Amino acid sequence: MKHVLNSRRKLLIVILVAASLASACSERIIVGSSKDRVKIKPTATSIPAGVSSTSSIAPAPEFTGKIIWGTCNDTGSGGSKAKMQCGTLEVPFDYDNPTIGSFKLFIIRNPASDQASRVGSMLVNPGGPGFGGSSVAKDAQFYFSAELLNRFDIIGWDPRGTGDSTPKVDCIDQYDEYFGMDSPPDTPQEKQAIIDAGQKFNDQCVKNSGRILPYISTRSSAQDMDSIRRALGEEKITYFGFSYGSELGATWVTMFPKTVRAAVLDGASDPNSSSLDQGLAQAKGFEMQLDAFLADCSARVTCAFNSNGDSAKALDKLLVDVDAAPLVVASDRTPVTQGVMFTALAQAMYSDALWVQLERALADAVVGDGSGLLALYDEYYQRKPNGTYGNELEAFIAISCLDDPGPIGVKAVDAQIPIFTKAAKRFGPGFGYGYSCALWPVKQAKKVVVTGKGAGPVIVIGTTGDPATPIESSRNAAKALESGIFLTVKAEQHTGYGVNACIIKAVDTYLIDLVVPENGKVCE
Repeated sequence: MKHVLNSRRKLLIVILVAASLASACSERIIVGSSKDRVKIKPTATSIPAGVSSTSSIAPAPEFTGKIIWGTCNDTGSGGSKAKMQCGTLEVPFDYDNPTIGSFKLFIIRNPASDQASRVGSMLVNPGGPGFGGSSVAKDAQFYFSAELLNRFDIIGWDPRGTGDSTPKVDCIDQYDEYFGMDSPPDTPQEKQAIIDAGQKFNDQCVKNSGRILPYISTRSSAQDMDSIRRALGEEKITYFGFSYGSELGATWVTMFPKTVRAAVLDGASDPNSSSLDQGLAQAKGFEMQLDAFLADCSARVTCAFNSNGDSAKALDKLLVDVDAAPLVVASDRTPVTQGVMFTALAQAMYSDALWVQLERALADAVVGDGSGLLALYDEYYQRKPNGTYGNELEAFIAISCLDDPGPIGVKAVDAQIPIFTKAAKRFGPGFGYGYSCALWPVKQAKKVVVTGKGAGPVIVIGTTGDPATPIESSRNAAKALESGIFLTVKAEQHTGYGVNACIIKAVDTYLIDLVVPENGKVCE
């Protein structure tokens, strides 16, 4: 199977994103073997929203719209314009009150290569939250085996508020002002600057997208999935979700269990744990991967950051040096602050394929060249060559804060910082500081307690070296489901499908033939 490493990933640390967001996950794309391949009150612009709840919620009244199909202008890598279809589906802001307004979801259908043996449609989501799923359908050969492409129409859509769906979350144009700041802060002034940046970001979101902010929750996107299923005319449908796509999928199978033909949740976080527990698990996961990188570099004389066999000591010194004197790369860009450096480190922890790039960037930084670290920072935030950004991060924050804002107010966030610092000495403070959700002006959306009751067997994949969704979180996600089937993949990366023939065969056989693999199966 063809594979490629995708840099489209989101993490939940650094400046704006509070520790409470650590349950959200990252977009991913298939890679081959792991060695071949990351209390201040809200402003007066506060918006009323749904009532907070932790109980399961019955699906809203049925909504059946029609997908308007047409040709695709951009068919992705190796796509066939004649084969692929692009369309839109109108869905209500609020399924309980459909007259308020509506979204137009952008959808791509990549038809099964072998229509004679077609199983049906497979909905797909790459993660985030905030990433559009249309890219998965467009570039499906990079995500799925040829066998799955032969047998399923791959249906990818940009969830409400994201990608090419309209209207979408649009808060800011440039990121450096908000995410290039020095963090964790060393002085009260630096801390206040982070708080002010979080408040300013929120104010811009309300100014530019305030009308839709209460209506972009994971629960609402799960309802959209059922609307897509209805519009496709399928009684039951198959789903494959990566990273945050697992959280979305778990919500969907709980709300619409009778419509589930089969579902795979790859790289899942514990859907019913507290925001603090999820954040701590992820902080520990990134710290563990960083330790693995440093141990590997220290053991290899060929590692550019070997530092006489003590890469950990050299990294800690570099972090102190950069904190004292940030590295200037260009006059029109943020300098490489300690916050930028932590973002670069986090980006490289998603897969050991990025470790060579990181070791070179760190070695260059020691001699005053921060360009390599800035490049990793830019990859993390999806900065385009022309200096612009998509809306992935803005949507990520808006959806995450709506789903689960975590501690409310600056004091509540500050109270958790020592807990994070103790859990992960390097990454912990970065997870702890972050005030956007603590100051978010929209009330928490109604929440679904994940059970998967009545949905039948659902596969959950956990990967041993996954920093973003640590394997214990994925194991707990499987336990939360009535018929969760847990599969382990041994690899140093985020998510596991595609790593080896073992996991591909187990998943493909289940999706195509509904043959359920043994619970607890390990793929090395």
